[in-house]
Amino acid sequence: MTTPPAAPLTHRPIVFLTALAAVNWFGFAAWNALLNNFAKEQAGFDGLAMGLLQSIREVPGLLAVSALLFLLIMREQTLAYVSLVLLGIGVAATGYFPSIHGLWVTTLIMSVGFHYYETMAQSLTLQLFSKQEAPKVLGRLSAVTAASQFVAFGGIALIWWAIRPSYQSVFLITGGLCIVGALVAIAIFPRFEGPVPQRKSMVLRQRYWLYYALTFMTGSRRQIFTAFGAFLLVEKFGFGVAEISILMLATYSINTVVGPRLGHLINRIGERRTIMIENISLILVFAGYALSDQSWIAAVCYVADGVFFTFTIAQRTYFQKIADPADIAPTAGVAFTISHIAAVFIPVLFGMIWLKNPSLVFLIGAALATVSLTFAFLVPRNPEPGHETVLSPARRPVVAE
Repeated sequence: MTTPPAAPLTHRPIVFLTALAAVNWFGFAAWNALLNNFAKEQAGFDGLAMGLLQSIREVPGLLAVSALLFLLIMREQTLAYVSLVLLGIGVAATGYFPSIHGLWVTTLIMSVGFHYYETMAQSLTLQLFSKQEAPKVLGRLSAVTAASQFVAFGGIALIWWAIRPSYQSVFLITGGLCIVGALVAIAIFPRFEGPVPQRKSMVLRQRYWLYYALTFMTGSRRQIFTAFGAFLLVEKFGFGVAEISILMLATYSINTVVGPRLGHLINRIGERRTIMIENISLILVFAGYALSDQSWIAAVCYVADGVFFTFTIAQRTYFQKIADPADIAPTAGVAFTISHIAAVFIPVLFGMIWLKNPSLVFLIGAALATVSLTFAFLVPRNPEPGHETVLSPARRPVVAE
C-alpha cells in the first residue's frame, strides 16, 4: 500500500497561519518600536498624550465583535487578508503625520487591521486544530510572532545605528512590506475552513463567564504595560530607539525559544497552573517597575513582562476545551471586545495618574494581576463542557442556550 503524498506546503493550515502571523506582527512590531520616540521627538507627546493615543489604538479592539458583520458577506480568511492590508496602510502613513491628530488617524487605521486580523487568526486556529494539537500550534505561532518581531526590532536597531534614517522612510518601508506580504498570501494559499460551521451572530453564554473574566483582567493589565512600560524607560531612564529595540529584541528572541515549549507545558501541567504561573510572575514584574530606581531592573522587568504575556495562550486553550465548536468564531470577537473594554479608558485614566505618580500606575497593575490570579484558582484541572469552573456542579449535558 503506497503512502499518499504529503500536502504541498501552501495547503497546510500551519503554514498559512504562520505566514500571516509573521506579516501581522512584523508590521506591528516596527510601528511599536518607533512609536514612543517618534511621538515624543516629533509630536511632543507627554504621558497623558501617549495614554490618549493608546486608548484610541484600542478602540478597534473594543469593536472587534463588529467583525461578525463582515463575516456575513465574506469568509474569515478573506477578512484576515483585508485586515493585513489595512495594517500596512496605517503603518506606512504614520511617519507622514507627526502631529497629535495625524497619529490619531494613522493609529486607528493600523489598529483596525491589527485587531481584526488577530480576531480571525484566533478563531481559525481553534477551528482548524484539535484540542490536543491547539496548545502546540499556538505555542509555535507565538514563536513565529516573536521571530517576526525579532527581525523588525533587530533591523530597526541596526539601521538606526548605521545610518539614522528618517522616521518616514522606516514606517513607509515596513508598512509596504506588510501590504506585499498580504497580497502574496492571497495569491498562494487555498481556502481553509474548520469542520464545524460557525454561528454568524454574537454569542454570550453564562457558562463562559470565567473565560470572560480572565480575558477582561488580561486586557486591563496588558494595557498598562503597552501604554507605559516602554514610556517609563524613555521618560525616566532616557532610553533611545536603539535601546528600546534591543530590549524588544531580547524579549522576542526568548519568546522564539519559549513559544514551542509553552504548548508542551500546557499539555503537561494544564491551563490552571499555567495561568497561575503567568499571574504570579506579572505581580513581581509590576512591583519591580513601581519600586525600582535602577534602569537595568526596569529593563529586566520589561523583558520579563513580554515573555510571560505569551502564557495567555492557556486561556484560549481553556476556552476551546469548554466551548461549543460552533461558538469559536463569534466568541473570538466577543473576547477581543471584552479584553479592550478597560483598554479604552485605562491609558487615559492612568495617564493622569502618571502625571502625579508613575509608580502608582504599576502598583495598580500588580493589584490587577493579583485579582487575575484569584480567578485562576477557579479554572478546573480538566476543563470540559459542563465543568467550566471548579464551582460547576457534577458534569452535566450542555444544553443549547
